[in-house]
Amino acid sequence: MKKSILITGGARSGKSALAERMALQPAGRAIYIATARLHDGDDEMAERVAKHKARRGAAWQDVHAPTDLAGALQDTDGGVPRLVDCLTLWLTNLILEDSDWQAEADRLVETLARQSAPVVFVTNEVGQGIVPENKLARLFRDAAGHVNQSVALACDEVWLTVAGYPMKVKPNDHSF
Repeated sequence: MKKSILITGGARSGKSALAERMALQPAGRAIYIATARLHDGDDEMAERVAKHKARRGAAWQDVHAPTDLAGALQDTDGGVPRLVDCLTLWLTNLILEDSDWQAEADRLVETLARQSAPVVFVTNEVGQGIVPENKLARLFRDAAGHVNQSVALACDEVWLTVAGYPMKVKPNDHSF
């Protein structure tokens, strides 16, 4: 496994399952860094989280990091691979808290460069649809594109999943 991998794709494209397989490959165990926030009354999200945990099983140690992703990577470095699921939920949390998402993205990329244990990131590709009708949605779409490009540039590999099929899109020649 390479040092750092970004897996992107649309909703339900197979990103998380691929990321889980990649993170477990080297050691048979890994750390799952979850960025989702559970809110009171959001039973559907709680059910999703429970299904994810059950599917992963005992080979995983869970760490919850809804906003301080760079800190979570620093705290968990030096051992087994880490899986961050997902960057777009992390970005959502930052935007909704009115945090400086750009500074946090820069901090994440800087932290990634110093990691010794592998990191697999999951993110959503949100830029292939229509231009959103409201300012917040456009901000999110543009910020997600920026974060995805920054992390992709910092990663050793980038994969795109479509209908359960992974396609390797990096490394490639950026000399044009």
